[in-house]
Amino acid sequence: MTNLYEPVIGLEIHVELNTKSKMFCSCSAQYFGSKPNTHTCPVCLGLPGALPSANTEALESCIKIGLALGCKVSEKSRFERKNYFYPDLPKGYQISQYRWPLTVGGEMEVVGKSGKRTIRINRAHMEEDTAKLVHQFGITTVGARSDQLPTSNEGEKTLIDFNRSGVPLVEIVTEPDFHDSEEIRDYAKKLQQICRYLKVSNADMERGDMRLEANISVRRVGVKELPPYRVELKNINSFRFMVAAVEYEIKRQSEALENGERLFQETRGWDENKKQTYSQRKKEEANDYRYFPEPDLSVVSMKYDVSRIEAEMPELPAEKIKRFVDQYNLTEQQSVILTDTQELANYFEECVKVGIDHNVDSKKIANTLINKKFDRKTTLPADLIKILREESEKPEYPESELESAVDKVISENPDAVEDFKNGKDAILQFLLGQVMKETKGRADPEKAREMLLKKM
Repeated sequence: MTNLYEPVIGLEIHVELNTKSKMFCSCSAQYFGSKPNTHTCPVCLGLPGALPSANTEALESCIKIGLALGCKVSEKSRFERKNYFYPDLPKGYQISQYRWPLTVGGEMEVVGKSGKRTIRINRAHMEEDTAKLVHQFGITTVGARSDQLPTSNEGEKTLIDFNRSGVPLVEIVTEPDFHDSEEIRDYAKKLQQICRYLKVSNADMERGDMRLEANISVRRVGVKELPPYRVELKNINSFRFMVAAVEYEIKRQSEALENGERLFQETRGWDENKKQTYSQRKKEEANDYRYFPEPDLSVVSMKYDVSRIEAEMPELPAEKIKRFVDQYNLTEQQSVILTDTQELANYFEECVKVGIDHNVDSKKIANTLINKKFDRKTTLPADLIKILREESEKPEYPESELESAVDKVISENPDAVEDFKNGKDAILQFLLGQVMKETKGRADPEKAREMLLKKM
């Protein structure tokens, strides 16, 4: 039934910046783990007469994210008031950007079930975060047994912690270009990696530094027009939950349309216990927010600073992957693994520099870092090269025994072999790890890899 329909998905990802102060005041933005309401002032509490002042570091961090995504920096942008009433919004409006965003028009290549595709990015703009609502029972529940907890809503109360209110938040909005949940996972992980490379955010989802929202609708296969509705999944805090929620919602909407039901604009949440989404509220349209220019903040003009910001940009993951392939003769998969973090990539390149003087080749170093576990913090690059030199002086692992190990791993992992044959290249690392385990790490990883490929 669901094969008759295809999903139309766009993402909105919110990234909290790791600036020292908040977006429009001098309160500390490093609130995590602090006592409630200890990082506040008249500005972030929305008290009458308090005036905001924009955080320049936050604006530059937003521009860095936009540039990393291929966006164009607007010569002029401005803040607006997004009006809505909710307990976590002390002013009765949020300072955001709607008509004049800071950066616009980027793209990112993602990998999904149908291979590589390009996702268009509409914008990366600046706004302030809201306060945090804490829902709890009206009685002390610490140490209580489950049968002692309240069974109704009686006595429940909601507390508000304003420490997060006003923390700089970048919202990255895509066009509705995603076709499946694997593309979404790949995009979100790459965005997280970019933010960490730029050092503008920890992008830790468990702490709420990065929050995912998906706008999902479905249409009959072959139809080109966008559906007349969209369902927004709000504040998903893990890649796994997002994939599960998106797949559930595609199935739910497809079945509803097939049964003749009418779907409408709404916001839904994800219930991890029930493994299903649930309705939260009717979704507002842009005009419901009554946007108008923020009268207390001037127009943002960054045209003189963009070249300086560009010069400060580090080598980004996609560029580094390509360079590792070209410069060190590695496979793309090896390069992806070695550039997962800047720390690992830098460690690899330091090892290569030392290895040149000791005749240890970059492929051997790459295979060692990928396939063997050791503590990089306590093993200096020179120490690793010394270990590899000593290993190379040992007698070569017999080819007949390596072949037996490879045959054994292939026969014991038929599903993994089939997945590899169906295009899942990452499975090769798992199989190679099994061969190295079988040979107690004595085989040459490159030879083992070549033999695996040949036999599969």
